[in-house]
Amino acid sequence: MAATNRPLAVVTGASTGIGYELAECCAQHGFALVIAADEPEIRTAAARLRAYGTDVTEVEADLATSEGIAALYEAVDGRPVDALLANAGRGLGGAFLDQDFEEARHVIETNITGTIELIQRIGRDMRRRGHGRVLITGSIAGFMPGSFSAVYNGTKAFIDSFSHALRNELKDTGVTVTCLMPGATETEFFERAGMMDTKVGTQEKDDPADVARTGFDAMMRGDADVVSGFKNKVQSALANVTPAPVLAEQHRKMAEPGTAKKG
Repeated sequence: MAATNRPLAVVTGASTGIGYELAECCAQHGFALVIAADEPEIRTAAARLRAYGTDVTEVEADLATSEGIAALYEAVDGRPVDALLANAGRGLGGAFLDQDFEEARHVIETNITGTIELIQRIGRDMRRRGHGRVLITGSIAGFMPGSFSAVYNGTKAFIDSFSHALRNELKDTGVTVTCLMPGATETEFFERAGMMDTKVGTQEKDDPADVARTGFDAMMRGDADVVSGFKNKVQSALANVTPAPVLAEQHRKMAEPGTAKKG
């Protein structure tokens, strides 16, 4: 397929992990790409993705800021976006009162503020054209109070809820919204969040390629949401009927610093 005839996908947080795997799914299915992340590794990711014979534009920008969102939107260069895969996210472990608040603020601005600003910009264009697919990476963490990961889990509760509300607002417009809700996945997330001394940080995790394929397929079908992995499906179902204090205590046993030593 000629590059000018390819549908266009925008993928954020695409340098590594689930985001890169989502971009690879798009490339394999004939999309041209605009990919973004806040680190120079995005250029390496772009080079790998060009091996699929597709056009790739990479943007290194902090998507927690309006300036970063504007830089990404400018890179789209007026082209119609067929799929927006809003995957960029940050984590932060530790007790909330012990955290650096600027780090906590950055988690909120990346996971929530930047995500919904980008969705509004590109979503308006999709609605005007009457066509588009939006995939938002939420998390099963949004189902439970995140003791020792309180800000992160709170942001994912927002995203999980927001995605369903936006989907309802856009029904009958030709634009679909899908929420991908993974569990713990084998990426750099836990190291960057300072959680390598926790049980959840050191336990076996899901394959990001499998998670991405699950999300991509759900987006292409136009599903409302998808939880990746059988274990996570069970966990999310149980979370819906378990009292919040019990969930908070369960999360503490997984995410409290030092739990990695307890087996």
